[in-house]
Amino acid sequence: MKSRVYFISVGSSQSQQVINQKLKRLIDESKVLDFIHKNDKVALKLHFGEEGNTGFVRPQHVRVVSDAAIGRGGDVFLTDNNTLYRGRRSNSKDHLKLAYEHGFTKEVTNADVIIPDDTQEKNVACVEINQKFIKSAKVARIFIDIDAFIAVSHFKGHILTGFGGALKNVGMGCATRQGKLAQHCDLAPIVHADRCIGCGECEIICPVKAIKLVNKKSVVDNAKCIGCASCLAVCPTMAMFIDFNAGSQLQDKMVEYSLAVLKDKKEKSGFINFAIKINKECDCWGTQNPRIAPDVGILASNDPVSIDQASFDLVNKACGKDIFKAAHPEQDGTKQLRYAQGIGLGSLDYELIKL
Repeated sequence: MKSRVYFISVGSSQSQQVINQKLKRLIDESKVLDFIHKNDKVALKLHFGEEGNTGFVRPQHVRVVSDAAIGRGGDVFLTDNNTLYRGRRSNSKDHLKLAYEHGFTKEVTNADVIIPDDTQEKNVACVEINQKFIKSAKVARIFIDIDAFIAVSHFKGHILTGFGGALKNVGMGCATRQGKLAQHCDLAPIVHADRCIGCGECEIICPVKAIKLVNKKSVVDNAKCIGCASCLAVCPTMAMFIDFNAGSQLQDKMVEYSLAVLKDKKEKSGFINFAIKINKECDCWGTQNPRIAPDVGILASNDPVSIDQASFDLVNKACGKDIFKAAHPEQDGTKQLRYAQGIGLGSLDYELIKL
């Protein structure tokens, strides 16, 4: 049986009010959140955006989702995990403050924000999944203890996975810092010395001091590197590169982490993808992040694989080509979808219902 994916178009010239009206209609007609029951504790997982980033889903749109969940009886909170790389989202205190600065206050969203501190053992859950790469996944316990789960995802490009949608929001986003490291650990940057200008930005941003300047050129200590890719984000000459062939394995690990979060909540999960403001890179990039596609619309489903496949198809149809492959030719982002179907997370076969 095909999974149902509901879609409503959104234009770049439409006002916030119009988009919110469309989003409410999408949620109501799709019934994608009707699994929420009275007194369910509901985690609304999203990305609050790195400092300087403007691509994240607006808090005013998140309000529509939280109101819908609350209206169905849910006790809703907004949440995300801390990052591996240096920045304001690397610890709970600064991450929470940045979320507020980006507008995710209770007054705006009608929900509290909780950023779990995974340096405290009580906030970490080890989930046995016994998959090809990950046997025991380390995720924030907050995602295990809830009754229901909603992923609100910004669909966009990604340097290591081709594109990021619901699966990346769940698999990478719900992992603790140790879990993120487990997914990235096979990736280490290489330096193109002919491009390196010795500015030292990579050395400054490296969270584990794995990079040093030697004779005015960056040198990476692979034994220390955690593969967080922060150096790529700040290098002004693209002298820092990742072994992009390893991105395929990262996608598999990311999908296995998605399984860890969702395996006991398949009947209690909903997914909403915003295929608008489609940038080349993830919302973790606080630097210039160009758009690569026109606004398409908003999608809703109870199947994370189908919603990402439908988002991918709709965006590429609007562009007349695989825009994600054009942006990141080293990556095949569809691998995450095929692998996710293979381990039972959802279906590539979907029925698109346009509203």
